[in-house]
Amino acid sequence: MSKKIRVGILFGGKSAEHEVSLQSAKNVADAINKDKYEVSLIGIDKSGRWLLPNQSQFLLNESNPKLIKLNRENEQSVTLIPQSGGQLTNLTDEKSHTTIDVVFPILHAPFGEDGTVQGLLKLANIPFVGASVLGSAIGMDKDVMKRLLRDAGIPVAKFLVFKKGDDTDFETVSEELGMPAFVKPANLGSSVGVSKVKNKEEFEKAVSEAFQYDSKILVEEAIVGREIECSVLGNQNPIASVPGEILPNHEFYSYEAKYIDENGAKLKVPAEVSETVKQQVQELAIKTFRTLECEGLGRVDFFLKENGEFVVIEINTIPGFTKISMYPRLWEASGISYTELIDRLIQLAIERFEREQGLKTSFDLGD
Repeated sequence: MSKKIRVGILFGGKSAEHEVSLQSAKNVADAINKDKYEVSLIGIDKSGRWLLPNQSQFLLNESNPKLIKLNRENEQSVTLIPQSGGQLTNLTDEKSHTTIDVVFPILHAPFGEDGTVQGLLKLANIPFVGASVLGSAIGMDKDVMKRLLRDAGIPVAKFLVFKKGDDTDFETVSEELGMPAFVKPANLGSSVGVSKVKNKEEFEKAVSEAFQYDSKILVEEAIVGREIECSVLGNQNPIASVPGEILPNHEFYSYEAKYIDENGAKLKVPAEVSETVKQQVQELAIKTFRTLECEGLGRVDFFLKENGEFVVIEINTIPGFTKISMYPRLWEASGISYTELIDRLIQLAIERFEREQGLKTSFDLGD
């Protein structure tokens, strides 16, 4: 029997989406093929410390999204150092070490999805699932993302960008974008800090809230249309899933609707669209994925307007893997089970790593 591949599931994180990550990690740990993979759960607490939690019960209140948290009993503090080749250094017990072959990051938002952890994993010389440094950074920054998409001829909603200290004049914003509009942090996901505004009072309150999460915010025109999502899988030759549709029961597809309130939105999988529209979604999803230098996985979100035009909202380079998450559900509807999806993602990580190991890292000047 061949040796099992040791997978480090990296989850939690120093972000407002910490609890979402805990839910996703549990789902992946439960579904991964135990005959093929040996799992090490690596939790990151809200202060940024890396921990090896109790492996048999690494979560508390795991069935309650509002109260879920890391189990801190018998935890061990660990770190990953450059060129360690996957060896985690145990800071609690210096005599014991854990070695992993590949990392599956299930981290959302800054300090996990923005290229920071990806850079560390590259320095540690270990394969990891998902986009690398550049793709992760682009995918996290909605401002940079939208500018690249716009330059590639991919339709995006009109938007304005503000940094702390800028004059966020409501009249100017209203004149350029119209009302209602959305106010959102530039570097965050899962609709955290996002508000839909219709007047000056709501706008000023939303700007203040968004700046609590990031030093750069976007104000974006509200698009009227169907919310369509499409999952992408692959490295150099990515494929796209069938599209799905979000039918929110709230004002918009909020954080609670995504992860806490199972009745917060209806997910129609697959979406009821024509074959022509399905192909358009898939082609545009793959073009977006490639334009933004993504690898491994991504979920592309669209608006489909009444006139048949598409507007790309964003890409999510580490989409949720909870039981009600769209990314795995779309692949299941496309014929790839949850367990097989995890396997493919890990194999894509190893494939990319092996390809990159063949690149030259020095230049021979000769005699």
